[in-house]
Amino acid sequence: MHRLRHGDHGPAVAEIRSSLVSLGFVESHGGDLAVGAPSWNDTGHLFDAALDSAVRAFQQQRGLLVDGVVGPTTYRSLREASFRLGARTLSYQLSAPLFGDDIATLQTRLQDLGFYVGRVDGYFGPQTHESLSSFQRETGINADGICGPATLRALDLLGTRVTGGSPHAISEQELVRRSGPQLSGKRILIDPGLGGGDSGVVLRTEQGETTEADILWDLAARLEGRMAATGMETFLSRPRHANPSESERAARANAFDADVMISLRCDTNDSPAANGVSCFHFGNSHGSTSTIGQALSGLIQREIVARTTLLDCRTHGRTWDLLRLTQMPTVQVYLGYLTNTKDISILTDPRMRDVIAEAILVSVKRLYLLGQDDQPTGTYSFAELLAQELSAAE
Repeated sequence: MHRLRHGDHGPAVAEIRSSLVSLGFVESHGGDLAVGAPSWNDTGHLFDAALDSAVRAFQQQRGLLVDGVVGPTTYRSLREASFRLGARTLSYQLSAPLFGDDIATLQTRLQDLGFYVGRVDGYFGPQTHESLSSFQRETGINADGICGPATLRALDLLGTRVTGGSPHAISEQELVRRSGPQLSGKRILIDPGLGGGDSGVVLRTEQGETTEADILWDLAARLEGRMAATGMETFLSRPRHANPSESERAARANAFDADVMISLRCDTNDSPAANGVSCFHFGNSHGSTSTIGQALSGLIQREIVARTTLLDCRTHGRTWDLLRLTQMPTVQVYLGYLTNTKDISILTDPRMRDVIAEAILVSVKRLYLLGQDDQPTGTYSFAELLAQELSAAE
C-alpha cells in the first residue's frame, strides 16, 4: 500500500481515521466517521496533526516503530487490532497465516484454562492449533483445531479456572536454568541483516569502500568463530549472497531448534545527529514478553555500551515479525547509525567489531550463569571465558 503520513488526504486516510476512531485513539471527525459508517469516498479527509498523534500513540502501544507513517506494518497492525473473538472462524493456515487480537484473546483464554503455554502473540500457529485441539478433546468437541461457534460457547461456559502468571515466561526461565552454565552444546542462530542484492548503505572509509551488508556479515563471522571455539553449535540465518524475508529467517531458526537467536542490524536516520546502539526483544500490548529475550537484550546492551563509546539507546519490546515468529528468545541488535560519523568510525573499525562480538558472546554466557560467579559489566574477556569453558569440559 501507499505510505500515508501527515499532510496526505483521500479515502485511504478516511479508512485509517475510522480504524483509530473504533480503537479509541482519536475522536470521530465531525461526526461523519462514526463506527460502522465510514465515509470511504470523501477525498477531503486530511491526515492532520490530530491523526498524526493518534497514529504515533497506536504505534507506541503496539510496539511498532513510532514515526507517524502508516506503511504496510502499521496498516497490518491496525487490521489485527480490529478483530474481536467470534467475528471470524480461526484456524491454522500454512498458506495464509492468521494474525489478530481475536487470536490473542483466544490464546489468553486457553492459557488461563491451562491449555496454552506459548506467547500471547496473536499468531495462529501450530502451538495454538495443538492447544485448541486439546481443549476441544477435553470438552467433548470435535478436535479439529478450528475455533468456531461451538468452541466459543464452550470457552464461555467453562469460564476461567485460574489467572495470573505467564506459563511461557516460566517455561523459558526453566529451560535456561536446566541447560546449565556451560556454553558447549548450546544452539545459537546468528542473523546478519541484508544480503543478496541488498547491500544497504555504501560507505567510503580510509580503508576503502565497504557496505552495511559487509559490516554485518563480518561481525556475524567474528561472533560465530568465537562461539564455535566455546563448543556452541552456531548457524547463520542465510548464505552470504541471499536476503531472505524476516519470516524465512524466523522459520530457519525454528527448524534449527535454536536456543537463542541473535539478529544484527544497523540503522539510518534523516538526521546525522541520530546515534547509538539499542536492543529489541519480543513484547506486545497484551502484556506478553519474552522474559529471556528481555534479559539477554539487557545484557547485550550493557556490555556493548561498557566496551564502546556508542550511546546507550536502551532496550525495547517490539512485535516485529522476526521477534514474533521465532519460537526461541530472540534479540535484535541495532549496532549504530550509518548516517552518523561517530558510529560509522566504530562500525567500520575491525578491532571494534571484535569488541562488539566479544560483548555479545559474554552476554550469552552471563545469561546462562544466572547471576552466579559473575564479573562486573565490561570486564569479562573472551580469553577468560574460553579458559573457563575448556576447564569445565575436562
